[in-house]
Amino acid sequence: MRIPFTKMQGAGNDFVVLDETRNRFGLGAAQYRFLADRHFGVGADQILTVRPSPAPGIDFEYLIHNADGAEVEQCGNGARCFARFVRDAGLTQKDAIRVQTKGGVIEPVLTRDGRVIVNMGAPVFDLARVPFTPGLVPAESCGPWQQWPLLLATPGQKTVVRVAVVSIGNPHAVQLVMDADTAPVLQQGPLIENHPFFP
Repeated sequence: MRIPFTKMQGAGNDFVVLDETRNRFGLGAAQYRFLADRHFGVGADQILTVRPSPAPGIDFEYLIHNADGAEVEQCGNGARCFARFVRDAGLTQKDAIRVQTKGGVIEPVLTRDGRVIVNMGAPVFDLARVPFTPGLVPAESCGPWQQWPLLLATPGQKTVVRVAVVSIGNPHAVQLVMDADTAPVLQQGPLIENHPFFP
């Protein structure tokens, strides 16, 4: 099967964008994994799918599949690419659109200077809804934030980091660091993402 696609990136996140406004391709998790594979597929952090919306007042449906094939609720950088794609592909002439995602309705706006601004909705701090399950581990106050200690273990090394948690359609762990350019994101990111406190 031949599937037309567009490759895009936003702030370093790269995406394969599929236009299903006329026809659905009927892809499953295995096909999304193949498309995202950087060795045998196209290669992408996520696959973004554009569909027409049957709901009044909603311009498009926006589906997001991670590289592992799982559908997720939201991606802000993907939403920016989505909005640019539907405009550049001639699917809309609007500067502001309303888009249904698995996580709710978002409202991307294309500005006159070429940027895309996305209203991601209200952030969710309720632990059960993030979801984040620290069990009996107590939170620590840090100004208006609550932070939880996470033990990150690698062979020969254990590190405790503190994170605040929030969901904007999908869970985020936020670390306060002195210098974002030198923070060990590549080393700690996967360990935090796969920590048992994030089910």
